[in-house]
Amino acid sequence: MSFQHGLSGLSAAARNLDVIGNNVANANTVGAKSSRVEFADMYANSLTGLSAATTGIGVAVSSVAQQFTQGDIVSTQNPLDMAINGRGFFRVSMEGATQYTRNGQFRMDKDGYIVTAQGARLTGYQVDAGGATANGTPTELKISTADISPKPTAMARAQLNLDARDAAITAPFDSSDPDTYHSAMSMSVYDSLGRDHQVTLYYRKTAGNTWEVRAAADGTDVPGVAATLNFNTGGTMTTPTGPFNLTIPVGADAGNTMTFGLNLTSATQFGASFATTEITQDGFGTGRLSGFTADDSGVLVGRYSNGQTRPQGQIVLANFVNPQGLVPLGNNAWVEGAGAGQATLGAPGSGILGSLEAGAVENSNVDLTSELVAMITAQRVYQANAQTIKTHDQLLQTIVNLR
Repeated sequence: MSFQHGLSGLSAAARNLDVIGNNVANANTVGAKSSRVEFADMYANSLTGLSAATTGIGVAVSSVAQQFTQGDIVSTQNPLDMAINGRGFFRVSMEGATQYTRNGQFRMDKDGYIVTAQGARLTGYQVDAGGATANGTPTELKISTADISPKPTAMARAQLNLDARDAAITAPFDSSDPDTYHSAMSMSVYDSLGRDHQVTLYYRKTAGNTWEVRAAADGTDVPGVAATLNFNTGGTMTTPTGPFNLTIPVGADAGNTMTFGLNLTSATQFGASFATTEITQDGFGTGRLSGFTADDSGVLVGRYSNGQTRPQGQIVLANFVNPQGLVPLGNNAWVEGAGAGQATLGAPGSGILGSLEAGAVENSNVDLTSELVAMITAQRVYQANAQTIKTHDQLLQTIVNLR
């Protein structure tokens, strides 16, 4: 009697239960991929080949194949958590060795690198001084925590309406006397050191369709008329036709004075109350990094305390012709295997690569219901193979007892 069939069946069923148990254990592991056991029958070959009546000698485990299907994406409260929606793997560097993972639970270490829980550093494309992505060989991504330099105001713009019903004022202008002007508005501008200066513009009607613009900076009047605004009978401005320059005093360490352009060409003079609908200027003070996130194309964007944003790098994804050829290392990481093919690198969302979702992670693709049903089946298979061994043993005992 041959015990080979039952023994091979027991071994295969036990291996199947091992894989199912591993799947169940990783049901809550972010980025984990389920596996399945693939079986193959076994036959004893001879030089003359197999006959039609040949009986197999059992079963063998041909492979344990991981299933790289998409897991559910769930939101988290960590802006550095990232999930891949579609194909691809994060490319990370672990002590100089390249690994791949679907686990997007990242954090920033003390040196500014974006790392996994095991310390593997996320790789991608760096950005140049102008913020453009420098494609090429991926490098370890590092977030710069340095303050960004201030930018002095070069141009300011205001959109407003001056009340055509106002009467002309002939009294000399005095910023402390509201009777010498009709309306005023304030804006912030920045000098070369990033300091904020409050500029107040005063509007006073001096004749029909003619208005003077006076200015003060940080409570100090700027001598002279900053500009004269002329309107046609339809209430639109005729002069000036473009921006005019305004010079205000600043500290000696910033050059004593600063000059910037002021564009009021969209101003109107209608029979309605004074109103300012828009004020913009292109300067800003120094900024300190307050946070960062990634967009769906993988660009890491830093947010600064002055309201500015700066790209810090772009995450790169890797894809393989045959992901099942990757070799698992544990800790949700794989390395290239001979059967995987060469890694194809690219930005998220390009080609067939998936997009990124920031503040989210990809759950394991393990289906607990299916795994529990498969566990019952595997248990029955194990019991059935054990029964064949028992039956062979009984038959052998019967033969031994023959007289």
